[in-house]
Amino acid sequence: MTAALVTGAAAVFLGLVPLALGSYHLGLLTKMLILAIFAMSLNLILGYGGLPSLGHAAYFGIAGYTVALLARRGLEHFWLELVAGIVAATATAALFGLLALRTSGAYLLMITLALAQVLWGIAYGWRSLTGGDDGLPGVPRPVAGLPWRLDDGVRFYYFVLVVFVLAMACLWLVVRSPFGRALIGIRESERRMEVLGYNTWAHKYVAFVIAGALAGVAGILFVYDNRFVSPVYLSVVLSATGLIMVILGGAGTLVGPALGSAVIVFLENLISAHTQRWPLILGIIYIAVTLFAPAGLLGLRWRRRRAVRAR
Repeated sequence: MTAALVTGAAAVFLGLVPLALGSYHLGLLTKMLILAIFAMSLNLILGYGGLPSLGHAAYFGIAGYTVALLARRGLEHFWLELVAGIVAATATAALFGLLALRTSGAYLLMITLALAQVLWGIAYGWRSLTGGDDGLPGVPRPVAGLPWRLDDGVRFYYFVLVVFVLAMACLWLVVRSPFGRALIGIRESERRMEVLGYNTWAHKYVAFVIAGALAGVAGILFVYDNRFVSPVYLSVVLSATGLIMVILGGAGTLVGPALGSAVIVFLENLISAHTQRWPLILGIIYIAVTLFAPAGLLGLRWRRRRAVRAR
């Protein structure tokens, strides 16, 4: 009952809040929702599968570049761009998964980082295609394929909100399914799941590909939001930011990454107004959360509930 009430209140708030916000704050809220999708995609493999990754931005960025290149060449059709971006992200995740899932733990972190840095290096150096460090500005939002235009900030926010709700619903179905339950079992004890007859590698690989595809959706929305793409979208900084969002909100929960995204975007804009060293501040926050709240903000709430019940 409490969860249903909270969900309903959140839905009403997100549906009505654009009526009270200016364009700048509405843009921040839109960014929070987009990065929440990115964080939730990472949470599928990190929180539910126990697979840490420092290269998750690769799928985010490759989908963004795909859409930007198609849009700048005059395609400007939403469904074609969406499918092309998701296919590019999914294919990249499928390829990287074949290589990365041969390892685990710290080695998995390092190989995902290395693979993502290869794409970052290509985007940075192939100036004739990607614009190099300058990126690709002026990416138009699609004018065909949807019954309404996305050039208005409020309309684009509601569009992102719909995609966010669909992404959360899809992840809820995945983690509640037998596949999701098996994935959690693999996270807890892969050896035990193998003894029970599960193909643990196949489960991890499928989760890896699904997470990559969903990260691609976030990358497409982010490019539409900013009308710009650059090698930063493929960088380790973005991957690390996604990790911080998941861990800060609560890994292994559906709502936690979205909460972490909101907190990080808010802090980033607050801190960057006073210093350009905001990634350092976020790193300190990550260390503090890891030490004092390893289960994230939602974990603190559950810990308080247990303490109250124990009394």
